[in-house]
Amino acid sequence: MPVTLITGCSSGIGRALADALRAAGHDVWATARKPADVEALAGAGFRAVQLDVNDAPAVQALATRLEPEGLDILINNAGYGAMGPLLDGGVDAMQRQFETNVFAVVGVTQALLPALRRKRGLVVNIGSVSGVLVTPFAGAYCASKAAVHALSDALRMELAPFGVRVMEVQPGAIASQFASNASQEAEQLMAEQSPWWPLREGIRARARASQDHPTSAEAFAQGVLGALQRSNPPRLLRLGNGARALPLMARWLPQGLLEWVLKKRFGLDRQLP
Repeated sequence: MPVTLITGCSSGIGRALADALRAAGHDVWATARKPADVEALAGAGFRAVQLDVNDAPAVQALATRLEPEGLDILINNAGYGAMGPLLDGGVDAMQRQFETNVFAVVGVTQALLPALRRKRGLVVNIGSVSGVLVTPFAGAYCASKAAVHALSDALRMELAPFGVRVMEVQPGAIASQFASNASQEAEQLMAEQSPWWPLREGIRARARASQDHPTSAEAFAQGVLGALQRSNPPRLLRLGNGARALPLMARWLPQGLLEWVLKKRFGLDRQLP
């Protein structure tokens, strides 16, 4: 029975992945930050663990528990989207975004490497098409997912001598709590004193954009499961509404035209005092 650890399983993509892999016969270790979510996961039959991926001692304690039996698959899914003007959030907001979306991916993978080497396992990093097509009012989030793409490529080469493989998944629009959480982040950041206050509806539109005709989390999870069941999982997997079209736009549209489209979409096509 393959042993799989998934971070960020309280809802959405993480919970759907946990359900799909357990149904496929995996022994799933499912983590979440909030005690109530951990209790729900335990009640559903998972090996539930309370874990904040930014808590290095807690991550190491979990790695110590897993090392004797080894780990077949690690899915670095925990993350969130910081929405709003980049300069409104500033360095503090960007640091928080990178701590969870980027630094924790490295920290969790580093701690679990001995367990992964024991099974010659697979690391799955959940990135985003937002790391390929950068949009306004999501600069910190887009930058964090671009970093996940870069570190996934580096890890794939660096872990190859140990038989540990790396697959990056770039979701498009997936039905989840992401937009609701992103909207809360944006609302907390918005203030009348901000130079971008007149554009607040554009900020709100960007926070909700991930729920424009989304693919279900269950369908997404089945797509990931299919890739994991291949003898040679792909280096990069794009799933969900927009997951293929948006990277093509980023690649083939002239940069000036793409920026014009995005500025118009989010209300940035006018001058402010």
